[in-house]
Amino acid sequence: MKNLGARTGFLITLGLVSLCLAPCQAQTQGSGTKSTTASAIFPNGEKGSAQTFTGTVWVQNLVATDSIYQLASGSVTFEPGARSFWHSHPSGQILLVTDGVGYHQLKGEPRQTIRKGDVVKCPPKIPHWHGASADSPMTHIHIVPNTEKGIVNWLQAVTDAEYHGAR
Repeated sequence: MKNLGARTGFLITLGLVSLCLAPCQAQTQGSGTKSTTASAIFPNGEKGSAQTFTGTVWVQNLVATDSIYQLASGSVTFEPGARSFWHSHPSGQILLVTDGVGYHQLKGEPRQTIRKGDVVKCPPKIPHWHGASADSPMTHIHIVPNTEKGIVNWLQAVTDAEYHGAR
């Protein structure tokens, strides 16, 4: 009976270790690709409009605006070189970078590099843009609070000079 308990404990431990290692193996196999699809938290969603984005951008709404939470949230994936137009938010915006490397710039300030794990606060009513770096895709979750004041005011396209870091 004592052997049966030890054997059962060993089999349970072996099973748990196998379950823990399986995701690590899957991640390693997919890490050599350029696509972020394998590591994406949310689906890509719909292709972003050429009226608000330059390059290939995918937008997936996560939280629809409503009168209870009064916020909007979504996941946006920018292919390399893609970016938003200049825009502002009446109540500001928070970006949670979930994958890749990209850029963010507030009007009148230098362009900043943003990476997976970064949190960016865009102040209310300040024009800004964000997008992927030239050689890496970038995905972020955006949160727009107090949507009863409005969600976004789209402005002009970001020029190539602005994208490449000129002020």
